[in-house]
Amino acid sequence: MPAINLRALEKSHSLECDAVIFDLEDSVAPEKKGQARENLRAFFAGPPLERKERIIRINSLSSEFGAADLDLVKALLPDAVLLPKVDEPGDVPDISDLLADAEAPEGLRIWAMIETPRGVLNVGAIAEAGRTPGSRLDCLVVGLNDLRKETGVLPQPGRGYLVPWLMQVVLAVRAYGLDAIDSVFNDFKDAEGFDAECGQGRAMGFAGKMLIHPSQIEPANRHFGPSAEEIAEAEAVISAFADPDAEGLNVINANGRMIERLHLVQAEALVHKARLMSARKPA
Repeated sequence: MPAINLRALEKSHSLECDAVIFDLEDSVAPEKKGQARENLRAFFAGPPLERKERIIRINSLSSEFGAADLDLVKALLPDAVLLPKVDEPGDVPDISDLLADAEAPEGLRIWAMIETPRGVLNVGAIAEAGRTPGSRLDCLVVGLNDLRKETGVLPQPGRGYLVPWLMQVVLAVRAYGLDAIDSVFNDFKDAEGFDAECGQGRAMGFAGKMLIHPSQIEPANRHFGPSAEEIAEAEAVISAFADPDAEGLNVINANGRMIERLHLVQAEALVHKARLMSARKPA
């Protein structure tokens, strides 16, 4: 959401999404950066967003705008700060140190965008750096627009030539206990293409998807949230292991299917996610 767009900022209160990324980077022209920061300052002083995480995407600290953006983050204390074009494993600890020096609360986390060839090549080391003491990293976000621009890969349906790189990101976050968010889908009028890409992202193991238009919220929630069938199956697994006959067993037979305790852990996580999503819905 461009921080320069006051109408969009106000609309964020009514959107049924899990998080709002307030952008100070690509969607804001250089001469408008100062006004965008003031817009965010005024917005955060108003009514709070309910049932949504607040993330501010800053400009790179190597740019002329990055320092002022980070000062704004320290003042507003959103839920997370999104770093663009993270290339090296040292980028995340550096920001973590700056936030610690400013005595920002531990709950202010870091999201990192993987959107360059070097970022993809180093994604395992970047995720590992996010597990070092004091690091605030808990999410990697794929940025395919910049990655396509720097590699020359064409924006084709199915993202066939990009899938190996996308899976590298998923593998890295799962190795180090982080989350990964899939890239935006630019043509918000192509509902069928967006639906297919959401299904692909969920199948790959992404936790969610970045969105650029309100019309994309409902299908994204449908794909990345647990379905009624998945919830019912998870509850059946939990019930099966709750049976006294299952006590002390790592593998049990439930309705002709062999299930392990690892399936119980997955089922409990899915039901927990469903409850969180339900709690975020308006009363």
